Amino acid sequence: MAIIQRQYLHYVIAAAADLLVALLGRFVFASNLFHNAGGLLMLCFLLLIPMALGAATAHFTPATATKTWRLVVGPIVTVMLFLTTALLFQLEGMICGLLISPLFLLTSWLGAFLYTTLTKGRSNDQNTYVVAGFALLPFLLAPAESLFTTPDDYRRVTNTIVIQASTAVVWQHIIRVPPIQAQDLGTSLVDNIGFPRPVEATLSHEGIGGVRRATFERGVEFIETVDVWEPQRQLSFSIVPNTATIPPTTFDEHVTVGGRFFDVLRGTYELEPAGPGRTRLILYSQQRLSTRLNPYAGLWTDFVMSEIQRRILTVIRQRCETQAVTPLS
Repeated sequence: MAIIQRQYLHYVIAAAADLLVALLGRFVFASNLFHNAGGLLMLCFLLLIPMALGAATAHFTPATATKTWRLVVGPIVTVMLFLTTALLFQLEGMICGLLISPLFLLTSWLGAFLYTTLTKGRSNDQNTYVVAGFALLPFLLAPAESLFTTPDDYRRVTNTIVIQASTAVVWQHIIRVPPIQAQDLGTSLVDNIGFPRPVEATLSHEGIGGVRRATFERGVEFIETVDVWEPQRQLSFSIVPNTATIPPTTFDEHVTVGGRFFDVLRGTYELEPAGPGRTRLILYSQQRLSTRLNPYAGLWTDFVMSEIQRRILTVIRQRCETQAVTPLS
């Protein structure tokens, strides 16, 4: 008795062919050959490899399959098979897997649609040439893409909160942030995908030139040098990751803060009176994003930074309002 029934054999072949194409692309683009050009963040990998994956799915799917399977369900299965394999064998981290999965799904659907359109009414031999073209295209165009410089995109993420406390109280809670417990922060998607939680922020001395050390879980630390000090009005500082304290396993290369693809440059707190005994606290940060797909990557980095800042502001509000109700003796 056959292990795999004959009517399902084509589906297994389709999945195996897709996985082979995706893994081959992963290893080629992650090699030294394309490292300086961006590697796995090259457009030829992020866009053309999943398109080839979708085309291969449509090619090997039996003619008896429904259009929905060929164009939608099949590509979903093969993309998830590749991402699961990459995670299981630690080829990629959870963060990267989550970030590229929507892009891979969309472009794999596009690849399946284009293949189906291009091969309509053609012979099987002609179809083979078409799917081979999809599979080879990423590797043929990659040398040309590597000639172009990766653009830098400087972004700003702003969060605002209103606190039932005076600016004097709020000021004391932003220049230094005592240790934060996990329950103070609540739950967030950024925890589930592996970003470390903020722990505390210390200050060497008050005034311009003071050094804040902002620490996060798993040994992540940022050195923040104060260059704007306006008591009860504004605190601003440059940010440099302390790479000596960050274990190499904390972040994947593609999302490492201070790496060639992403960096956090500055942070600023602004305090504004918002009525009697109320303060509007604004926190914004400036980041550098250097990928070939900055608009898409920026959606993710903006979300992560906004979540981190929102949670910090929430902790500050809770502490300030507790102090405002029960002043410290």
